[in-house]
Amino acid sequence: MPTAIELAKQFQASLVGEGSLSFDSLAPIELAQSNQIAFLSNPLYRQDAIESAAGALILSQADYEFLKDQAHSKNPNRIYFISNNPYATFAKVAQLFAKTSAPNYPAGVHASAVIDPSAQVPASCHIGPFVHIGPRVKLGERVCILGNTSITENSNIGSDTLLYPQVSVYHDVHLGERCIVHSGAVIGADGFGFAPNFSASGGEWVKIPQTGGVRIGNDVEIGASTTIDRGAMSNTEIGAGTKIDNQVQIAHNVIVGKACVIAGCAAISGSTKIGNFCIIGGAANFAGHLTIADRTTVSGNTSIIRSINEPGQHFTGVYPSMLHSAWEKNAAILRGLDKIRQRLRFLDQKKSEK
Repeated sequence: MPTAIELAKQFQASLVGEGSLSFDSLAPIELAQSNQIAFLSNPLYRQDAIESAAGALILSQADYEFLKDQAHSKNPNRIYFISNNPYATFAKVAQLFAKTSAPNYPAGVHASAVIDPSAQVPASCHIGPFVHIGPRVKLGERVCILGNTSITENSNIGSDTLLYPQVSVYHDVHLGERCIVHSGAVIGADGFGFAPNFSASGGEWVKIPQTGGVRIGNDVEIGASTTIDRGAMSNTEIGAGTKIDNQVQIAHNVIVGKACVIAGCAAISGSTKIGNFCIIGGAANFAGHLTIADRTTVSGNTSIIRSINEPGQHFTGVYPSMLHSAWEKNAAILRGLDKIRQRLRFLDQKKSEK
C-alpha cells in the first residue's frame, strides 16, 4: 500500500506526522486500530476522534485545531490528513483500498454466453455465464457483464462499465462510460402509456407504443432493482455523474440532470425534468410534466406536485409519526378544514358588510 506521504500528495491533503507509515485499510472512527485510517467530517464526533485508536485520521483544518492537543496526548503516534473536504477525500482513499480487494473479472467470454454475430464485443471485455447479447449491440473496451444479464438489440455500453448479474437492458439503450448497474435493474422497459377509449357500454385502455430510447451519461450508478423506462417518442435521459439508489422508478421521457443523487424508492413520473445537482430523498415522489430547478433538495417522503423554478431551494412535506389515536383525532380535523374555511369566509364577508 502507498505511504502516508504518497496518499497526501495523491489526494491533495496536508500531512501532519510521519510520512513513511502505511496502512492496511479504512475503518469507522470508533473501531479503527493503529493500522487503519478513519475520517472525521461531523464536529459531533470530535470526542470519538479524540478517543479513537486510529493510526491516521482524515479531517478538516478546524477539526484538527480543535482536537490536536487532547488527541496527541492519547494517541501521540497518529498522523493526520488535513483536507478541505474530508468526506470526499475519504471516499477517494476508500476507492484506492477497494481496488486491492475487488473481484477480478478477466477478459474473455464464458462458454454459456450467447452473442449475436452482429454484436461488437472487444477482446478486453468480460462476458459472464448465460449472458445474452443481441443484434447490433456495441460494447466499449473493458466492459464487464456478469451472469444472466441480457442486452438486446441496438444498445451501446460505454467503456469500463460494469453490469452486475441479472440486469436487463432493453433495445436502443445507450449507457455511458464507467457506469455501474446493480443486479435486477431494468433499463428501457415500456413506459406506462395508455389512452382511454370508453363509452357507456364499456371500452379499453389502448396501449401507446413506446418508441423512444434511454440515454445515460458517463459515470452514472444505478441501484439494484431500479427501473428506468424508455421514452414514448423521445428519449428518457440521465445526466453524467448522477447516482441512483435501489428501487427507484424513473418513468418515460423523464430527464434527470448531471450529478444528481436519488435515494431509494423515489418515483419520478413521466416527462418531468430534474435539473443539475439535485438531491432527492428516499420515497420522494414527483407528479408528471414538472420542471425542477438546479440544486433543488427534496426531503424523503415528500410529494412534489408543482414545478420548482427557483434554484437552490429545499422542500419538505413530511408529517412526523404519532400515536394512531392522535392521528385519528387530527385526521378528523383535516376532514373538516374545508367547512371551517367556508365558515371563516362567511364570517369575513359579514364583517365587511357592516
